[in-house]
Amino acid sequence: MLTEAGRTFLPYAQAILAALKDGTQAVQALQSEDHGAVSLAIVGTLAGTTIVKQLRRFSARHRKARLELRTANSFEVSDMVRRGEVSLGLRYFGDPSPELVCRQISEERIVVVCSAHHQWSGKRLRNPQQLRSDQWLSLPMTRHRDSFAHVVARQLASAGLDDVPVMAIDSMTAQKRLIEAGIGIALLPESSVHEELRLGTLRTIDVSHLQTTVPIYVLYRKNGYLTGASRTLLTLISNVPVRPSNPAHRDRKRK
Repeated sequence: MLTEAGRTFLPYAQAILAALKDGTQAVQALQSEDHGAVSLAIVGTLAGTTIVKQLRRFSARHRKARLELRTANSFEVSDMVRRGEVSLGLRYFGDPSPELVCRQISEERIVVVCSAHHQWSGKRLRNPQQLRSDQWLSLPMTRHRDSFAHVVARQLASAGLDDVPVMAIDSMTAQKRLIEAGIGIALLPESSVHEELRLGTLRTIDVSHLQTTVPIYVLYRKNGYLTGASRTLLTLISNVPVRPSNPAHRDRKRK
């Protein structure tokens, strides 16, 4: 456990270590603009989107550069960038930390997800009140107003469903398994259910009152060193429309 003095000193120690890593990368970059490692932390669900195509293009064009990928949740991505463990980060929502540069590059659709056997599976609902009797699932609330739990709460309220039962489940994977079992429904990022939609174990419900998007940001340290390869990767992944890399077939039945 850190003492109060240790907690106060910690960010300065992390900044020193990050600066040492920057210096090492700067010296290595003298050999070649695309030499060495390019480290990227990415929210796991985004690995199923078209962003991966840009990563593949980068690896094919810059064979001397070694692309290192790490997956984490949005808040962990920010922490890894802040500590200098990775050069670039891709996460949902922005980060107001003054030591980070945070730039929106795209956005992702949030969809209503249900089991394949749900009565409204693959259909369009004009009245969201028809989902009032369902058990809703969501990530736990956090102190951050820009989080999936707050997005879900706002969308339910806008559809007049602010008083429906919402079960807090701290994992999107766990939410998907519960939905497959018919235990509830949820608002989830489209990329997070790409594989289940392809397999048919999950379906979507088209409800216009619940449709929304969440922003996707790329971030890096404000005073950090970016190699030529890192800058090239930053350019490739900026302004990329994010969608499932191989969208699942959508049921054409509508109601």
